[in-house]
Formats: sequence, structure tokens, C-alpha cells
Amino acid sequence: MQRTVRFNCLKMLPLIVFVLASTPCWAKDLQAAPRPNFVVVLVDDLRWDELGCTGHPFVRTPAIDRIAHEGMRFRNAFCTTPLCSPVRASLLTGLYTHNHGILDNTNRSEQSHLLKTFPRSLHQSGYETAFVGKWHMGNDDTARPGFDRWACLQGQGTSFDPLLNVDGRQIHYSSHTTDVLNELAIEYVGQAREKPFCLYLSHKALHPELVQRDDGSITDPSAARFLPAKRHEELYQENAIPRRLNVSDRLSGKPALQRPIGDLPPLGPETGTSDETVRDRLRMLAGVDEGVGAILDTLQSTGQLDNTVFVLTSDHGYWYGEHGLSVERRLAYEEALRIPLLVRYPPLVPAGRLCDEIVLSIDLAPTFLELAGVSEVPEMDGRSLVPLLAGRDASDWRDSFLIEYNTDTVFPRVHHMGYKAIRTKRWKYIRYNELNNMDELYDLLADPYEMTNLVDNPTSAEIVSELSDQIDAYLKR
Repeated sequence: MQRTVRFNCLKMLPLIVFVLASTPCWAKDLQAAPRPNFVVVLVDDLRWDELGCTGHPFVRTPAIDRIAHEGMRFRNAFCTTPLCSPVRASLLTGLYTHNHGILDNTNRSEQSHLLKTFPRSLHQSGYETAFVGKWHMGNDDTARPGFDRWACLQGQGTSFDPLLNVDGRQIHYSSHTTDVLNELAIEYVGQAREKPFCLYLSHKALHPELVQRDDGSITDPSAARFLPAKRHEELYQENAIPRRLNVSDRLSGKPALQRPIGDLPPLGPETGTSDETVRDRLRMLAGVDEGVGAILDTLQSTGQLDNTVFVLTSDHGYWYGEHGLSVERRLAYEEALRIPLLVRYPPLVPAGRLCDEIVLSIDLAPTFLELAGVSEVPEMDGRSLVPLLAGRDASDWRDSFLIEYNTDTVFPRVHHMGYKAIRTKRWKYIRYNELNNMDELYDLLADPYEMTNLVDNPTSAEIVSELSDQIDAYLKR
């Protein structure tokens, strides 16, 4: 591969005793531990239910499952903008989209150089940092501030024979892109070093190959193809693809989805994702899992594993035909919002722990900076997950979050469908920016598949008003 104030101690003693007594045991352990390493594996478009540890009936993901079995699995993890570029910025900054300014998938290269990312803060506090993979905030593949090691695809990249900017040099590799990125990650974590490190591995998988025009629009979304490594092409050939009940949604009460769009066929069961497309996604996932296993093995063989915070997550989900949808991930339904989130870090997290609190992509950045003991932390919208990881009482945790999407021109079906939405433990209210009289309200306890829009029900007026006010409050913070 190419490639010094004095004080009266007696007077202070009661305060010191109080502080020590009131400090949780987990916090004392955290303070005593050496600064951890961080490995973040970001899988593109991975649904929350596509892993063995999340209950998939046949997919084999033993290495990824190991993270869950030896750490914590969050069962209610969500992104805050179900679109690639904005949520990638949210992951790195801990900010909602309206606060970091990466609003859509258009070329935001220049602006993305200015982001106050958590790797940048870690680097300033003494960490070695590396980025490997798909940056995807514009086509600019040059190094962003705060990274010592940089190996980046241009734009979306390709599934085979990728061209990467490796520390300023353009290197063309001959292999499946997942394998190339895995090898670069393994090489990095296996190096001898004196400082703690942070590796952010951002996979091309499980993203399809798309043919784009110069303006960024897609020539034919239905022609998107998921391309696994050759050795995985026959996996799962005989397995029946599981489907959720809302693949049969006839869209009654969803006028935004019923709008006629040029010569596109109306949404329905026949416009969903084919069985073979789903299989190809899971075949691509096999390569990601192999890489996770090799990284874990390398960390273990070099004595670094248990002092490494190992995180696996996704930017957002994908449609398997729910509500007749396939490639248009931008909408605020559960299948696009839910993400897997697995964290392994034995000094803090006992093996096999589950968490059902609402956690978000924007929570990762403050979590990492707290675990690293970084004192100067940029302002963030997210909350550190450290108390949840430690099993602390979560009675004061969030019970709602903001979802936002700014319309773009890539997929015709979602033109003019920008929205602000809010999801609570029970309700989801979607308020469209440009579409009049097309808002949606779902009671997720009674209707988890979001089949019945209650927004026009006379009994819903009070809850709609309350949720709309909550959206406005989030935007003003």
C-alpha cells in the first residue's frame, strides 16, 4: 500500500471534608485514572437496528457487538439533523445545526476549517490527534485545524481504489475503501507514543455510490448502489429482510409526502428500498466490523485497550421503505433520527450496561472533553454523558430535543421540506418552514410507527401550541 496563596488549613478543613464526601465514587476514580485515549468509529448511514447487539435477526457484527457487551449501549440515541454534513459538524462541535452553521450538504469547506471541534480542543490540551476517512463538509480534502495526522477522502469518496490526502500528499490506494481506512486506523493506534491520542475514523461505508451533477444534485437517486468488498458479495444471500410495520403506510395524514413531484412516482411500498440493496448495505458493514475487531486487537496487544474510550456510532439512519421512502434520509421520522451509540471504557462503564435516556450526537464532544480533563471547553448545546456512563441517577436528564433540517436541492422529493421539530418521550411535532397546513404530530407511545398524524385533531391544539413554543425556546438559547 502506498502510502501561592497561604491559608489557614484548620479553617478550611470542614470544607475539604465536605467536598471529598460529596464527590461521587465514579468521579474520584475518573480523576485518579490516566488521561484516556479516544477511538471514535463513525459509520455512514448506519441504522440503529442493523447490528447483532441491537437485535437484528441475522447480521453478524461480533466485533461491534463486543463494544456493547463490554460497555454501554444507548437504546434511545438520536441525531439532531438527519443529513450528513450538518450532523458531522454537530458530532465534532457539540452544537445544534443553527449554531455551528453547516446548514446542508452544499460546499461548506471554508466554514468547516473554522469549527471549534473536540479534537482541536484535545490537541490544544496535549493530545495527539488523527482523522481518517470521510470529512464531507465540502469537497476540500485538506487538513483541518487540530489534527496531527490527516488522511481524508475528497467529498463523498469512492467505494473502491480511493484517492486520499495523507498529510498533504495525494495517495491513490488499490483496494476496497473500508479496508484502506481500517489499515490506516490500525497503523495509527499501534504506534508507540508518549501522549494520549484521539483517532476519529469516519467511514465511507455504508454510503452508496451516487452520480452527482456539478451543482451537487443527483442525476438518478434510484441508481444508487452499495458496493461491498468482493469477499463479502455473497453474504446473507438466503436471508429474508426484516421490515417494520410502517412500510405499509399509505400516507394518509401526511400531505407533505403526498405532494406530486415532477415525474416521480407517488410514494408507496414499491418506492422503498429493495431486499438486495439492504443486503449490500449489510455486506459493507461486514468490512467495518472486521476493522473494529482489528483495532480492538491492536489496542489490546499494545496494552492500551482498557485506557481507551471506544465509541461506535452513526451520523443518521436510512430508509428500508418506511412511509415508502428509500434514499431521502432528511425527514424527521424515527428511522432517520435513531442512531446506534456504543461506548466501551472499563474504568467508568461496567460491562453490559444499558441506558434508556435520550442522548444525542451533540453529547459526544462534551463527554470526551470531560473525560480528558480539558479545562477550557467551548460553549456547547450537548451535555456530557459521563454521569450516565457512570450509572448516576438521571432524574434531571433531558426529556426532549430539537430536530432541524434546511432544505437543499439534492433529492427533488424533499425540496422545500425544511422544518423544525421537537421530540419528547411521548410526542413528536414537525413544523415545516415553507409548507403550509402540512405539519405533523405523533403520539409515539400509542403510535411508535408514526402512522397517524394528530395535528388536526381538535384535542391536539394545546399540545401543538406547547411543543411549538418549545421549538422556539430551543432556537433562542
